[in-house]
Amino acid sequence: MKRICFVISILLVIFVCAGCAVFGRGKDFKPFDENSLKQVTTGITSASELTRLFGPPNKIVKLSNGNAYVYERSIEKVTGLWLVVLTFGNWDTQYDRIAFFINNDDVVTHFGSSFYAETASYAMPF
Repeated sequence: MKRICFVISILLVIFVCAGCAVFGRGKDFKPFDENSLKQVTTGITSASELTRLFGPPNKIVKLSNGNAYVYERSIEKVTGLWLVVLTFGNWDTQYDRIAFFINNDDVVTHFGSSFYAETASYAMPF
């Protein structure tokens, strides 16, 4: 009887712990060229020069005194653990963004950037 209980216990542990682990990576990423960013001069660079340097923006935001061109790249890393009874998951998405503010004369007044896409990481989901 002890042997049957032991076997059932082992099978139960195997059944509960059976599953799989998954690692994934999504990439909407073409790095920004630092030399292109150095070519942008506030008060001089035009909106058409921006599109020549960086391509079409991901978003154009209409402002009261012009527009904002937003360029965005992302990297997503996913870790998952599927057990028979439980599922755990972790998603880490990080972005590189550049926002150019353009006045009504189509000239860049100022811009800002953040570069965090490469910091996306895999992590245990618990």
